[in-house]
Amino acid sequence: MIEKLNTTVQFTMNLFTTGAFKETSRKVEIEICSRLPGEEGQVIVEYGLGHGNITREILSRIAPSSRLYAFEVNEEFCEHVANDINDDRLIIINDSAENLFRHIDASVNGFVSSIPLTFFSKELRERILKNSYQSLKPEGYFSQVLYSRVHQKMLKETFDRCSVKKNYNLPMEYVFHCQKVSAS
Repeated sequence: MIEKLNTTVQFTMNLFTTGAFKETSRKVEIEICSRLPGEEGQVIVEYGLGHGNITREILSRIAPSSRLYAFEVNEEFCEHVANDINDDRLIIINDSAENLFRHIDASVNGFVSSIPLTFFSKELRERILKNSYQSLKPEGYFSQVLYSRVHQKMLKETFDRCSVKKNYNLPMEYVFHCQKVSAS
């Protein structure tokens, strides 16, 4: 109970970087990771490490030879997860998602994102989404949790396919599963 309260305080204090005042629900953690590939040697990217709840779910689904690159701008969150999760597959990157290409030069098999696109400028949103699409392998997914459908059009314009799952919660949580089909 104390841990959840501390997490809520941390998220609220960092609302404009976390985009949330609480951790995502367990249902969303499961749903957002539902399209991840389980084969050996995959490269997975997480945008928005937070306190590592989604990170743990990703690690429970990926193969032992896969790698998870987790981007987080909040240094305290990076330190918390580094101390809390001991897994050689996890590479924590204390940097913005917009700097994807500074840290990863391989093609990505899947993205899981909980970054607050709503609080970003249009240019930053577009840059992050286009870079993600460009680095994503064909048939790979970019899965994003948001608390509204306001950016659904931008996701549909960036990716070849896009579907949405609603999680009835307070606030309402939407998980967008966007796929790259072509090799462009």
